[in-house]
Amino acid sequence: MPKPVSRILLVNDEKLVLKALVKGLNAAARQLDNPLGITFAGVESSAEALAAIQADGEIQAVIVDDQLPGDSGKARGKQRLSALNLVHEIHALRPELDVYVLIAQENEDEVVNTLLCETVDGYFYRDDPDYLGWYRILNAQLQERAHTPFYDKLKQYVFMAKDAWHTPGHSSGDSLRGSPWAEDFYEFMGEHIFKGDLSCSVPMLDSLLHPTGIIEEAQQIAAKAFGARRTFFATNGTSTANKVILQTLLAPGDKLLLDRNCHKSVHHGVVISGALPVYLDSSTNEEYGLFGPVPKAVIFRAIEANKDARAMILTSCTYDGLRYDLKPIIEAAHQHGIKVIIDEAWYGHARFHPEFRPTALECGADFATQSTHKVMSAFSQASMIHVNDASLDEHVFRENYNMHTSTSPQYSMIASLDVARKQMSMEGYKLLSRTLALAAELKELINATGVFRVLELDDLLQDEVKGDGVRLDPTKITVDISACGYTVDELQKLLFERFNIQIEKSTFNTITLLLTIGTTKSKVSRLYDALMRISREGRAPRRLYRTPAIPHFTSLKYLPRDAFYCGGQLAPLLDEADQVNAKLAGRISADQIVPYPPGIPVLVPGQVITPEIISYLVNLLRSQKQVELHGVVFDGWLPCIRVLTDADEQGLRPLDAEV
Repeated sequence: MPKPVSRILLVNDEKLVLKALVKGLNAAARQLDNPLGITFAGVESSAEALAAIQADGEIQAVIVDDQLPGDSGKARGKQRLSALNLVHEIHALRPELDVYVLIAQENEDEVVNTLLCETVDGYFYRDDPDYLGWYRILNAQLQERAHTPFYDKLKQYVFMAKDAWHTPGHSSGDSLRGSPWAEDFYEFMGEHIFKGDLSCSVPMLDSLLHPTGIIEEAQQIAAKAFGARRTFFATNGTSTANKVILQTLLAPGDKLLLDRNCHKSVHHGVVISGALPVYLDSSTNEEYGLFGPVPKAVIFRAIEANKDARAMILTSCTYDGLRYDLKPIIEAAHQHGIKVIIDEAWYGHARFHPEFRPTALECGADFATQSTHKVMSAFSQASMIHVNDASLDEHVFRENYNMHTSTSPQYSMIASLDVARKQMSMEGYKLLSRTLALAAELKELINATGVFRVLELDDLLQDEVKGDGVRLDPTKITVDISACGYTVDELQKLLFERFNIQIEKSTFNTITLLLTIGTTKSKVSRLYDALMRISREGRAPRRLYRTPAIPHFTSLKYLPRDAFYCGGQLAPLLDEADQVNAKLAGRISADQIVPYPPGIPVLVPGQVITPEIISYLVNLLRSQKQVELHGVVFDGWLPCIRVLTDADEQGLRPLDAEV
């Protein structure tokens, strides 16, 4: 097992003093217990310090002399300001680092009062170098950051080998061992997955539904790492996290501004909460079948037109890596008291590298939901809810959280959240730097094939959002495959069957590659080799039929919750002549109809159905590219959707105005 390396950087412009400090602290590290591999190095200027912090992902802490001179080397007050400026720069570059300052004892009161406002972790006396004491403090602080309270306790409990007289029924895997029918599953999964699969009957592992011990401690450490006031672990994925927040904030009839491009869980949250949604059409790139952000102008108009809205939810970044310039949008919403929720399911890693920042929380969002499992090292379904809303009613939140959370959570999933946080806090910057370098290399290699082309930000954005400050997450790579001579389905099958490569998603003429902290150089090489071999086949480009463009949102006649809970009836999309059923026009949908991917509803409960929507759904069913249609029910071979009956509508109150 590889051992960690933790470098601590000292910044002092006096060469002899710096040399003595580094020598003394390294001697202390050799003399005392050093499980984190702490070593000390020194630089003489702010510029050198920032360069080292940017280049060296092993740096875990920085000690800055408060007398560090600025570039101009002027008066003492200016020198101190220079040291504080360096502290600010360090936090802007890598907020996870511990930062300490060296001060003169006689200036303690003045300096400490200043430092308390600067999120500095501590200070040492320059003229009284207690190397052993300093080392113990630094080591303890790093140990605290590297601490995984829940995982450690789970591991401890498993190694205690207690006899299980409680759920789950496999009883630490004993039901499977020795079974001629099921032992292969035990051997495939490994013994610890079963020994760690425990029950809320084990008090020492705390309760996810009412945490007061190690789960609460793990959540507090996560909140600090991700820059939140409070963090809650979710074991039902970000889908449930979104529903919990919406149900907490919204009462029936409350207005919610939402990107129509939001994940289906948001639209489910609208039904559950009884909210009145104001749908914002996202920008659409019909050339590549991609959905982008809502234009800023549309968002600002919606905010001004709906100042009584309770909340707004946006997705940043999108599935394809497009991220909003969030700060002005959040500020505009907050001017009218509108809470802002950002679905960061695909962007949980952003806090740990300046290339991806600012995060939603850093831009002022009240809530952020993150799929820790999507881009970090947690198990599938493991997510986090980050809260910065100072007015959060935690009791109401907890009641809604518990309404959606299983009373039998998967403890290994909670442990994976604990470990994923630790890894990002301790080596996230290093791993993301590697991922960014691999992304740049892969992009260059793909373009070098001469057949496949990586789409740039300008290719992905429509004109209406090109001036909105939208940025692209470079770890999501969208590739134009239209010149390769295969349809996208044929290409995916070829990559899977011949080259053992599974991609993230596709449109009719693109594939999307997701790079994470688990991407390796060898994987990049294998993918490039596969694409180069395919490009050398020299196949003539095929005519690729575009997936029909999703129609714009029409209007709501009833609250989505009211329409959903009606009985309704199934109505066919096709008539007796196998043509578009024109009789559906004007009817009201009782369900959410979602083409997947990308998962954007073409109909929501309560929405008026138009001829364009019917044609879109029929054309999608007949499309060359296979698309799941969630909400479409097949009566034999006949595709149907659930709509309201006349009797249903008589029992509902229409909305006063179109939304």
